[in-house]
Amino acid sequence: MSTLSGINASSILVLGATGKTGRRVTDLLGPAARPASRSASTRFDWAVPDTWEPAVAGTTAIYVVPPENPVLLADFVPVAVKAGVTRLVLLSMRGAPNDDPFESAIKESGAEWTILRPTWFMQNFDEDIFAPSVQQGALAVPAGQGVHPFIDVVDIAEVAVVALTRPGHHGQTYDLSGPEAVSFTEVLTRITAVTGSPVSYADIAPEEFAAAMRGLGYPDEIADLVTMLLVRIRTGEEAHLSDGVQRVLGREPRTFADYLGSSKFA
Repeated sequence: MSTLSGINASSILVLGATGKTGRRVTDLLGPAARPASRSASTRFDWAVPDTWEPAVAGTTAIYVVPPENPVLLADFVPVAVKAGVTRLVLLSMRGAPNDDPFESAIKESGAEWTILRPTWFMQNFDEDIFAPSVQQGALAVPAGQGVHPFIDVVDIAEVAVVALTRPGHHGQTYDLSGPEAVSFTEVLTRITAVTGSPVSYADIAPEEFAAAMRGLGYPDEIADLVTMLLVRIRTGEEAHLSDGVQRVLGREPRTFADYLGSSKFA
């Protein structure tokens, strides 16, 4: 990519490099990326602070997929800045409050910073939380018939790479969404049209969904957070579009059809 000319090899640390956004950021950065995770050659584990300093040594920028505990991020940031990191790009989420502790840790770092606040990922339907239910032909969530502008993680990764490698994005918080707001019913109809395998949708009570997540082993705080975000879709609070992709990339976001064409459903 032209954005990477003059950037040294392995100079950009990518946390969560095996995740949905992290692996795509790694691919786009190419030799400039230093992918890090608990299983990568550059080992990084939020629960093992001894892995932090070796991971950041010699890097100048970091793509930050945060831990569940904001205290760990607040402890990590000074280690990174002391090691010479001058730019941080944080994957946050839509609706994060301005005093969000994760975002505050980045903003107060003393380094250049950019915050990305994306909507729900399209890839959740074939790679993550909704995938098992979709594969089994029935998805039940407490979203009613509310609509949401799901985003393709490819767009998130491309925005992240621009923020990591080009000037002009310090101090910016980018709200990122897809180009249209659709309901879960419509999403599953589109998936069915591609796969030929029907997937039904059921709107269930928030308490039932949260209990189901706990039954799958999710911690209480994650089960409650995911449930709350789905209820926001139900109530219409998540229907609006955002223009961060257009502002950074100068193009419209990828559509759900684009996603389906490159997904595991294709």
